[in-house]
Amino acid sequence: MTSDCLLGTVVIPVLNEAQQMDHLLLDVLTKTGGRWHVIVVDGGSRDATVGITKRYPVELLSAPAGRAFQMNMGASRAKGELVLFLHADTRLPMQFNTHMEHFMAGPLVWGRFNVRLDSAGYRLRVVANLMNLRSRISAIATGDQAIFMKLDTFREISGFDEIPLMEDIDISKRLKQLSRPFCIADPVVTSSRRWQQDGVVYTILLMWFMRLAYWLGVSPQRLWRWYYGNSL
Repeated sequence: MTSDCLLGTVVIPVLNEAQQMDHLLLDVLTKTGGRWHVIVVDGGSRDATVGITKRYPVELLSAPAGRAFQMNMGASRAKGELVLFLHADTRLPMQFNTHMEHFMAGPLVWGRFNVRLDSAGYRLRVVANLMNLRSRISAIATGDQAIFMKLDTFREISGFDEIPLMEDIDISKRLKQLSRPFCIADPVVTSSRRWQQDGVVYTILLMWFMRLAYWLGVSPQRLWRWYYGNSL
């Protein structure tokens, strides 16, 4: 399919995701139905991520580790009118193409999906609902929500700020100055692994603290050092 026939490009930043790559790429290629260019941007994986990716009809790039660097690299090779950024542990809904067609037909320049955590637990369903509500009220999206936008818009705002954390919050703040987000209720499904490993209460408090600190002016570099266990 030529780039003129493509809806857009899905950019997937990965790092040591060998256990997920087969499921991820089969799912993405099925849901996009040949109407999207798929780019996987590896950040220096030491496992079999690259080898597995080469088995599939996707473009494979390399970039310095860090989602912002990797996503900018992928978007620099994007084709079509739209670009969507997908985390390796997030799965698109079955009606993905239909949702994207509806977005393209309207006046808004960016958007995101609701999110559902892949756990049947009641507490995590409540967490996901609160995440979606917060996002709708604030017009701020997180990477787990599969942020998408018109490719011209991505270029207009010069893409992601290449910071180690909060790149999704930063780009949302800039995008909402152009338009409100196109919010899709049909959810993407993302991994609940972090919530289950660290505990629901701890993870919520951690996220609130990190975002509050960011809004108060703490640099993403300082937050990254704190998050990964180094001293502030």
